[in-house]
This record gives sequence, structure tokens and C-alpha cells, in this order.
Amino acid sequence: MSTDPETTAAAAPAAAEEGAGAGGAAPEDPARPEAHPEPEADLAPEPSEDTGDGDAPRARAGSDAAGEPGGDPEVGAAAATAGTAEGEPDDEAPDADAQDAAAAAGAGDGEPDAGASGEDAESGADAPGVTAAAGAEGAAPSLTEAQAELAAQKVERERIARRKAEREAPVEAGAKLSGKAADLLAAVRAVESGAAPAPVYFDEAPAAPRKAAPAPPQQPRPVTAGAEPAAAEIEGVRAVLARGGAPEALAGPAARILGEGAAGRLVEDPWRLLAVAGVRPAQADGFAQALLGGGAGPADERRGAALVGWLLDRAAEKGHTALEAPVLEKALAQYGVPEPAGALENAVGEGAVLVFEEPLDGIAPTPAADADAEAEEAERPVRVLVGLEEYALAEESLADGLARLAAGVTDPADWSRATTGTGTGGELIRAVAGHGVVTHTGGEAARAEPPALLEAARKLGLRAVLAAHAPGPDRVTPAGLLAGTQGPGRDADGRFELDLLVVLDAPQLDVETAAALVESVPDGARLVLSGDPGVLGSAGPGRVFADVLAARAWPQVVSRTPDPGPVGELVSGVGIGELNQVHAPGKEVVIVPVQDAGEAVHRTVQLVAESVPRAFGIPADAVQVITPGHGGSAGTRALNAALKERLNPGPGRFGGFDPGDRVVHVPSPGRALPGRVVSADAEGLHLDLAGARVVVPKERVESQVRHGWAVTAHQAVGTRWPAVVVVLPGDAAQALSRDWVYTAFGRAERHLSVVHGVDQALPHAVAQVLPKPRTTRLTGLLRALTAAQEAAPQ
Repeated sequence: MSTDPETTAAAAPAAAEEGAGAGGAAPEDPARPEAHPEPEADLAPEPSEDTGDGDAPRARAGSDAAGEPGGDPEVGAAAATAGTAEGEPDDEAPDADAQDAAAAAGAGDGEPDAGASGEDAESGADAPGVTAAAGAEGAAPSLTEAQAELAAQKVERERIARRKAEREAPVEAGAKLSGKAADLLAAVRAVESGAAPAPVYFDEAPAAPRKAAPAPPQQPRPVTAGAEPAAAEIEGVRAVLARGGAPEALAGPAARILGEGAAGRLVEDPWRLLAVAGVRPAQADGFAQALLGGGAGPADERRGAALVGWLLDRAAEKGHTALEAPVLEKALAQYGVPEPAGALENAVGEGAVLVFEEPLDGIAPTPAADADAEAEEAERPVRVLVGLEEYALAEESLADGLARLAAGVTDPADWSRATTGTGTGGELIRAVAGHGVVTHTGGEAARAEPPALLEAARKLGLRAVLAAHAPGPDRVTPAGLLAGTQGPGRDADGRFELDLLVVLDAPQLDVETAAALVESVPDGARLVLSGDPGVLGSAGPGRVFADVLAARAWPQVVSRTPDPGPVGELVSGVGIGELNQVHAPGKEVVIVPVQDAGEAVHRTVQLVAESVPRAFGIPADAVQVITPGHGGSAGTRALNAALKERLNPGPGRFGGFDPGDRVVHVPSPGRALPGRVVSADAEGLHLDLAGARVVVPKERVESQVRHGWAVTAHQAVGTRWPAVVVVLPGDAAQALSRDWVYTAFGRAERHLSVVHGVDQALPHAVAQVLPKPRTTRLTGLLRALTAAQEAAPQ
């Protein structure tokens, strides 16, 4: 392909022969133990998808002009680069604490994850000193297997019933508890503090071997706050924090999260501070030692319980809804807990977490017909999963809701008139006519089929709604639909007043959003989940779309519409692990080789401001830049600073913004809405988001608004632009994966430029760096429900 849009005819990104050959590997099956994310993959930090503090480096001036001839037109992506870029891949390297977490989270050789959004707000210093803790040896109560199982099931039923008391029928846990899970619950009262001294104390575990160009720490998952605490409550918490040497700025968040009596709770259990976003174990340990003195030790049950919750929160940031018990035990040991199994037992007993068993063969348990069947079931290989209640309930509620919709189609409309066509969406329309739940997969071209279904349903007089990740004409967003600001209203039972809900960009659904949507769909209505399985997954926990596909419980319509043009051909190859050469006579795909990050910024600005508009008639405002991370010499901060200086220079009078700036509004994690600054006043920053006016209060501008000429692939997913410039500086090599490249390249409609500085890392990522698997329970729950429905007498 060409090295510039205005020079020679474009060829294609040529993958290295040895790299592309391994591209056909199928994704690992999360149900197999060897395919589960090793603990390192579970809790290792990922490249940040949010901005943070720090000045963005200015673009290095260069003598090359994007419009000047240069380079061999047949040069491929791998051969077109000549070195690596300078600088770190993101904001700052992970500290020893993050490295400890990476070591605690896995025993494998996983690479750092690429992906989820967030920034890490760290404060404080590592806690001092090493002490030893010892405790008396205790014996677990002797229970039979049946007694242990009954006790375990009773505990879980009570917890779920408390949260779902308003439901007509309780949600089953999804799998029977026995074996190790029952032992955990039966031995709750025998938790020991440990007879041997802890090998390490207060998060000073030996650091795992550091890898080159490590990713930045991940932002802790935000906690949904309730009512604003009283000033007296905050002052009480501030006084306790001051006694423990913790920053007083944590007083407000701690008071909101811990609720009434927060100060007393902190005094009683200082490790509760770990519930506040940004607080790490070393800092919580130092706080506890300052408050408790010699009473604070590594074997303290309170510390173990808090660490279990913190580790599961970190796992949720990576997309997991649960973790295997051995993974948690290994992580607890890495953080100096002398009896990890005991700490986990204590957390289960106190109700801080839930424990589940899932068969490794993927076959749902069925009622045993005789004693031999019972014995065979007892010997089935299982994995013990531990998860937070909120995600366990969300997955169970989602599974129940999908089963309800699948079994409850009572549509009086005559769909025969809509199913006779064979054009766009015909197969999808026929599937929806006879089923309550349907999945639909395909590339960007397949996105034309759900609107055709919508039109056919409306012609039949049905109330049909299309929900998509990004706003657009004749569609709503899931967030707007749930909030009631978009789409239909709700009936007396709180259900949406609709007959058909089609969800585009289904891979972007996290488990809690999906559960809320499905719970709100009325009985008898139909649900279609549509999306491209190859794109990056949701920012929140869960892998809803992939789990529903894996369960194979309901019809799956696979679109046969190919993505058109050279860009579509290139992206289709990436999806199967091949970085192929494509014929691009109209320079639809162009490679721009660069030597370092400074040159990458310089050439990117030239492409956006000059070359692409001149060669293709696409205005600069319709050209989107995509890069792997926010920090580094060619991250979004550096690129946005250079692009603003060229396209909309100004003093940044309104918190760094000026009228006319392209921005991205992030009202909540996982939602990135492109827009433009209109003005600013005492109310805040006024934005135009696809025609909708939004005012961001001035105190939230810094955390919710950032410049949007350059974004990450996670922020770009669900949206397409006429032209896209993908920037791959050398320091971003480790952040690349097949799904990242597939998503970034696929955002282009007419033209794709690749500013290439990663040498062989691009074909290697496409061929061999598969998406990280996520540990979830939804597939098992769906299979169990389906098996139960099939076994039920008709």
C-alpha cells in the first residue's frame, strides 16, 4: 500500500510471513481449566482508557510533508517500519503494588492485558515493617456431606432471597454446592489466623519479573453512591483518617461508601478503607497499623476479608464476574496472608462473597435417577468459583430473564407477511418470527439487517425499538432507555411498552446493564442481540454476548453480507488472524512508516489536517485518530494537544477547552460520546453531542470531558467515521491484540491510514495475541436452565 494518500497507489499492509501463519487459532474455551485466565492475567494492570493528569508533549516538528512522494508503493506494514518509538506506553509504570498484584493473580506466562478503561488514583506510601502473627489451631466442625451441602445451599438461598424478595419466584443459584464449596462453608467457624509467621507483611510481596513497556495501573471500579452523607459524618471520617495518616480527601468517598456510622466502622475495621476507589492494600495496611498499632497483623481476619473483596473488584475491572478459588488463594498468599484458604472461608462465612461450583465438562447437572447416577455426579470434575453478590445476582437474573423471554412468545401479529422476503435481513426476520430470543452476528455491513427487521416489525403494527452503544437516528442508547430519557415508557409493572427490542453492539453490554434491560422487557416480547464478536468487549464485567452465543440455547443468525471494499477485506482477514495484502487502487488503505513517536505525531497531524482532506475530500472534522493508550509520546494526550494546536488553537480558557474543540464526554465508565464544545458559563461546559445539548458541571469537567480528535479503540467502538488514522507508535507494541486491531481498523468507512512504528508487533498481534478470556458464570447458568426446561414434563 502507499506510504501517503497523495502519492502512489495503495497496496496493503503486508504481514510478515512467519507472523501471519499462526492466525487461525481459535479463542480458548473458558470452560477448560487450562484456558482460564491465570491469576497474572486476572489482576494485571491494563493500558489505561481514561485520561489523567500530566502535560502532553508537543509534536516534534518534521521536514517530511504528507503530500510529498516517499516510499515504495508496494511496501508492506511489517517492512515499512524502521525502528521503535521513544517514551512510555502510558501515564506511568505500575508500581511495586501493581506488580505484586500481577504476580498474585496468576501462575502462567500471560502478557499484560490490553484494554479496559480507567485511571488509577493512588495516594500514600507503602506501609512499614514486618511482624509475625500466630493463632491457635482449631478443628473444623465434623459434618456429613449432606449436612454441609444443605447448610451451603441455605446460606446462598437466604442471601439471594433477601435481594429478590419482590420477585414472584426466587432465582436458582445455577449449580449445586458440594465438595470443596461445601467444605468452605462448613468450616467457616474454624478460620484460623495462622500458626506460622507471614513470609511478608503489608503488601510487600516479592515483585514479579517486570516486563518491558509495562501497562499502567487500572482505575478501580467506581462505586455507585447513595445519598450525600451529612457534613458531621464526613467530619467524623476525616478525623479518623487524620489519626491514621490517610489523606483527608478520602473522607467524602469513604463516608458515602461506608454509609451511616462510617467513622465507627473505620475504627472497628480500618481495612474497610480498601472499598474506596484508588486505595491500595499497602495504603490500607499503613492506615490500619497507625490506628491499631500492634493489633494490626497480616493474619487479621478483617484484612483477609477486605483483600478478598478488593481482589474481586480488581478482577471485575478486567471483565471477570467471578474467580476460581485457587486464584484468590494464591493472590492472598502473595499479599502476605498466612492462611489464604482460611481467609477465603471467613469471607464466605461473613457473606462478603458467594461460592459456586461449575462442571468443567460444560454439561449442566440433572436430577439423579438412582444411587449410581448420584455417585457419578459427585465425581464429576468441577471448578469452585468465588464472586461478589452483585455480579452473581446480575448473571442469575439475566439468565432467568432470557429464559423467560425465550419461552413466552405469544405475539398475536401475523409475521408471515414479513418473512416472505429474501432481501436484507430476511433470515433474521424469519428467526425472530418464531422465537423470543435471537442472536445475530456479522461485520459492519451486517448492521443494515437489524434496521430492516425493525421496519418489518413496525409495518405489522408492533412497537419496536433499536438500542445501540452510540447515539444515532431512530435509535436509543441502553443507558437512555433504562433511565427513561429515551425510547418508550414503562407499564404498571415497570416493563418497557414494546414488542421487540433489538440491541446493536451487544458485545458492549456488561452483565449489570444487560440484566437491567432484560428484566425490563415484558413477557411475550422478543429480544434480538446483535453484534460483531470480533470487536473489543465491554468496559464493565461480564461477556454477555459471547456467553449467550456459547450456550447455544437459542437461534443464531450469522450474516452472510461481506464488508465491502479494501478496508472490509483487510478487517475480515484480521478477524481470522491474517494480516493480508489487499488491492487498494483508490488508496483506501495507506501505510505511513515512522521512526519514532515524535514523527508519528507529526505525520498524524499532517494526515488529518492536509493529506486526507486533499486526497479524498473528507473534512478534517470527519477524520478520527485512534491510538492504543492515553499516555506516552504518541498517546491521546500528545496527539490531541498537537491536533488542537493545528485545528482549533486557543488558550483553553474553560478547563483546557475552547469553543469548537472536538471532545469525548464520558458520563460513566464504558460510555464515550463524541461531541463538540459550544460554550461555557457558571453552569459548566456546554456540549453538542450529536445534536443534543448537554451541560457538564464545572466540577465534573476534568473527569468526564477530554479532547476527542484522538481516542482509544475502546472509546471508538460502536462508531464509524469516513476516514480513520490508526497510530501505532513503537511503545504501544505490547498493548496490541487481534481484537484491538480488528476494532481500530474497522472504524473506517472509506479510508484507513496506519501510522506504523511497531515493526513485527502488528502481524504478531493479529496472528497470535488473542483476546483475554473472562471468567463468568452466565454460559453455565443458561445451559442449566435450558436443560431443566427440556427435562421438565410437557
